[in-house]
Order: sequence, then structure tokens, then C-alpha cells
Amino acid sequence: MKATKKSRQRAAPPRRSPRKAPRAPQRHAAEGQAFRSREECLLAGKALREALPRHLHAGWKPPSKGQRDPIAILEASNQDRVPDLVPIRYGRMLRSPFTFLRGSAGLMASDLARTPSTGLRVQACGDCHLMNFGLFATPERNLIFDINDFDETLPAPWEWDVKRLAVSFAVAARDNGHTDAQARAAAIGCVRSYREHLRDYSKRSPLDVWYDRLDEKALIEAAPDAEALERRKSYAAKARTRVAEYLFPKISEEVGGRRRLVDQLPTLFHVQEEDAIELVRLALVEYRRSLPDPVRVMFDRYRLEDFAVKVVGIGSVGTRCFVGLFFSPENHPLLLQFKEARHSVLEPFAGKSSYDNQGQRVVCGQRLMQSSSDILLGWTRSIRGRDFFIRQLRDMKLSLPVEGASPVQLKRYADYCGWTLARAHAKSGDAATISGYLGRTDNFDQAIGRFALAYADQNERDYSALVAAVKAGRVEALIEENL
Repeated sequence: MKATKKSRQRAAPPRRSPRKAPRAPQRHAAEGQAFRSREECLLAGKALREALPRHLHAGWKPPSKGQRDPIAILEASNQDRVPDLVPIRYGRMLRSPFTFLRGSAGLMASDLARTPSTGLRVQACGDCHLMNFGLFATPERNLIFDINDFDETLPAPWEWDVKRLAVSFAVAARDNGHTDAQARAAAIGCVRSYREHLRDYSKRSPLDVWYDRLDEKALIEAAPDAEALERRKSYAAKARTRVAEYLFPKISEEVGGRRRLVDQLPTLFHVQEEDAIELVRLALVEYRRSLPDPVRVMFDRYRLEDFAVKVVGIGSVGTRCFVGLFFSPENHPLLLQFKEARHSVLEPFAGKSSYDNQGQRVVCGQRLMQSSSDILLGWTRSIRGRDFFIRQLRDMKLSLPVEGASPVQLKRYADYCGWTLARAHAKSGDAATISGYLGRTDNFDQAIGRFALAYADQNERDYSALVAAVKAGRVEALIEENL
């Protein structure tokens, strides 16, 4: 019997009990994505082990002969660098297998892209080795320990940062004459710290994770013995001297009544182009716009006095980098570093950045990963169409020395680096799902320990290839006497 319109109006569906009524999924306010509970995320991560067992991360299969030319990859990364500075880059990479690793982020990125991945992404550092961690000042002038280099930052698989960091400890351990067992232990300790701290962060509120930081006081109080206590106090004291007020008298002098940066060829020198000063002033206009309004007020109280090219780092050598010397009306100095931002080495494998300006990519990635960032951190695109990011020069920045470190000291440092990376990844990534995959056992730690040694062997082969290329005249290297 067909229902009439009137009967259909009266035939209301039975009312459900409020307890049984389906709940609309909770969603992120900004993106409209459904929330999942921590337990759901842990289970989802655990389920990923079926598709990708953790022991598979241990493998590294050296590429077949002819499939991969490390020198060709390094040469490709020199595209658009300052040609006269490229030999300095190679010279610095030739010092040891460890300095080679530091200068070959692009080479390792291409290798990591072929290793197993869960498909979970975070804001990755992109060049995550142990020398890119250290002390620096917060805006409140407190010292903290954190990641301090973000030239290659990009959303990418979390495993890539973990693997590069673990490998860096294995390579550094070998450089220090440690046994392979000790090198593997340092790598495993780093990953264990990452895994355990990431699980802890997965239990905390997002706000707590963002507030968390590893500061000078915590590092000193955690010193295991009197020797370590004094060493950490000494590092902190040294870091506090690395500010503009102490640095600028060493790199500048008075010329004709004005303070000028002193040329120190080949690593610090003035630009000869007539329009250089005007280009820098235009860059400052764009940089100023990238600063928060209150910081602009402070920055406007400084004037540019001088600028010069400065050669920095290992992997960055050949990219454009400038130092700007500024003074307030009462001659208080300010040193800013303008560093060219190129496309991330991860981009061919992880996809393009959502930011068109590569300087903005670096700045936003840094602010997302660090627990606290320089208030003068900003970006520009005005110097011959190139992208730059700007920050204070040094500002208590100090990388802790690992050359000559004992196996025990290296393991302690590995623990702090793993901890710091876990916090950085927890700020942007799904800590609970990654933790579910990692689990409570050391299966993943052991796998990466084996991978770290296997890739350290690969790094040594690549280093030997560079040595051979220099001897054969395929590439030119300049060895600096002051290093």
C-alpha cells in the first residue's frame, strides 16, 4: 500500500537513545581533518609494521657500478654556486670522511630516498647531522640546546632525519678512532633516545611540546660527574661570548672615521660591484617586511655601516652569504648574516615547498622545528632575484666539539641529539603514530645501528672517490691553511 503525503509526514523515524547516537568526528579547526585519539594513532602505527617490518630499515645495498656517480652528484649540486669558491668546498670536504658527510647532504638525500619509509611525514631538518646541533641564545637571552641549521628543511619522511643523524655518529666515532662496536652503540643510543622521547611527547599536549626546551640549566644539572659538569659550564661560558659586541672588534677596524669589516681572503671580502650597496639596501626593505611589526620598530633603530661576503660551513660553501655590520645611534653594533636559500636537497624526492621564496621556507621550517628562534630571523628576495634568509651572526651559537670525544662522551651527546630531534618532529608530525610504529622494544634502534655502519662504509667509499677525483684533476680543491 503506497503511503500518502500526509501519512509520510506523520511517519517520523524512531528516536534513538542519546547514548547510541553516532558522534560526528572531531576535526582540526584549521584543516577540517578528523581527530584520532592517541590510542588509535598508536594502533595505526603498530599496523604499519605489517607492511614495513622494522628490521628492513637495517639494509643498505650499495648501488651497482655505473648507477651512481658520487662526484657527478656533487658537481650537479654546485650549479649556480660562485665558481671561485667551489674549490674551498671540496677542500673542506677532503679533511676527513666526517667532513665529507657534512658537505654531501644532497648525495645522501638521493640515497635515503631509496630506503624504506612508513610514509609518515614531519617537518624535516634535511641535513640532520650531529654538528648541526648546539647551543644558542633565546630572545630572552637564555642558552638552549637545539638544532641550529635549516638550509634544507622541508616536509619529508621522519626516517630520513633519524638515519642521517645516526650515520653521523657512526662516522664521527670512526674518525675518533673508536671501534665499530662503539660507533654502532653511539648510533643506537641516538635512535633509542629519539624513540623514547617521542613516545613521551606523544602523551603530552601540543602546547606542552611547543613549550619544552633543553636549556643550559638542565644540561648542567644532568652532568654525570664533576669533569662533565665543568666541561658543560665551560661550553656555556664560551657560548655567551659569541655575540656581536665581542665579535665585531675582531672582524672590523676603523677606516677614515668609519668602522669597516676587514677582508680576510678567501673567506671574508668586500664585493666589487658598484651597485652592490644599493642591492643590499633593497634587500633590507624586503627583509624588514618579513619581520613582525614590533621587531621592525627595534630594527629601524640600526643603520647599515658595511657589508662583505663571508664563506661559511662546508655544504654551504659557494652559495652567496653576506655579513652586514649595523650600528645604533649610540654605536651599539649588530651583525646580521644574509645567507642564500636554494631549493632543498630533499625537494626532488619529497616534493616542492609550499613557499615560493626559499628564504621563507627556511625561516618557517626553523620556527616550526626549534623550541625558540632568533627574533631577527627573516627572509628577502631582492639580491639579483635570489632568495635569502637573515639572522643574527652567531648570537651565542656554539657547536659542541666532537673531535677527540671519548665513546662515553659521544654516546651522551647522541642521547641529547636524539631527544632534541624527537621534540622537533613532535611539533609538526604525528608523534603517536610514529611511536606506535617504533614500539617499546629496541628493534628499530638495532636496525638503524646496522644501517649506520653500512652507510658509514658507503660514505668512506664516496670520500675515497672524491680524493681520487682531486688527484686525477677531475675537480679542484683548495686546502685552507688556517683550518
